[in-house]
Amino acid sequence: MTDQAGPTPESAPGNGAAPGTNAAPAAAGATATVPERALQPTRDLPCYFCGLHAERVRFHDDPYRVVECRECGHVYVNPRLPTERLHEMYQEEYWTSDRAKEFGYTQYLADRALYERTYRRRATTIERYKHAPGRVLDIGCAAGFFLKVMHDKGWETTGVEISKPMVDYAKDELGLPVVHRGDILSVDLEPESYDVITMWDVIEHLEDPVAHIAAAHRLLHRNGILLIETQNVGSRFARVLGRKWQHYKHEEHLYHFHPKSLSQLLARARFEIVECSPRHGGKYVSMGFVVERVGRVHPALSALASPLRLLGDRALYLNFQDEMIAIAKKR
Repeated sequence: MTDQAGPTPESAPGNGAAPGTNAAPAAAGATATVPERALQPTRDLPCYFCGLHAERVRFHDDPYRVVECRECGHVYVNPRLPTERLHEMYQEEYWTSDRAKEFGYTQYLADRALYERTYRRRATTIERYKHAPGRVLDIGCAAGFFLKVMHDKGWETTGVEISKPMVDYAKDELGLPVVHRGDILSVDLEPESYDVITMWDVIEHLEDPVAHIAAAHRLLHRNGILLIETQNVGSRFARVLGRKWQHYKHEEHLYHFHPKSLSQLLARARFEIVECSPRHGGKYVSMGFVVERVGRVHPALSALASPLRLLGDRALYLNFQDEMIAIAKKR
């Protein structure tokens, strides 16, 4: 990942932060009561699209704020963690988080069956465009659950992932032959060699999404498709929940796209969207996941829903129409 273009403001005098960063000061003797995220150095950045500091604050969630650019309408989070921290946090803690309502997953690998079931359903979107198996590249492939589904369907699969534990799992547990550790900007792959490139829940995490999508453009066959799945901040569900929307996870979700801003993003990397829909944006989830996430709306709801845990391994398919899948082709 790379930093965005544009100036970084100086830190406030006397706050003890390095230039270009902010750090929430902790009162003496009160460190244990201060949220961990409030103690980390952060940096304010301009709008990624237009480079201006012209933000309208949607809401504050200290030390973060979700803002909308007054000039272009792009929605993003300020301030942001340092680049090195954004890389580091995806190694171990992200996949076994003790605060999954605001960061990461409680037990990502334990939900393998649910992810594979979800991806089998989502693969039908790809199969409408590609009627026979070919070569597929998954950028930010995590443990490789999507690639396992496609491998079983006869596809030649390649994955790219920055997390070493996830790369090791994909190779050792799933037996996937080609999974590179790194990001798409650092891994050497053959140009125009993939029929399908996917990015599932990835672009909102990237500091420079245009650079990554441009790299995908270079690797995609001229008749190939790029599939991007991300959350839709303009959806009705997101508007109704407001600041309680489950995708406002400020440390990891740096940007919040809507169909217009996603189209603008892809156009900058010479892609054109041919389809954008929430139809297959849902996922199979455990009852424990439901209990955990409703607690974000109100703690009492989590208590009321807790009997759902007694259903054990039962799965539920949820689609709140707040995640969109875009299919794009080269221009």
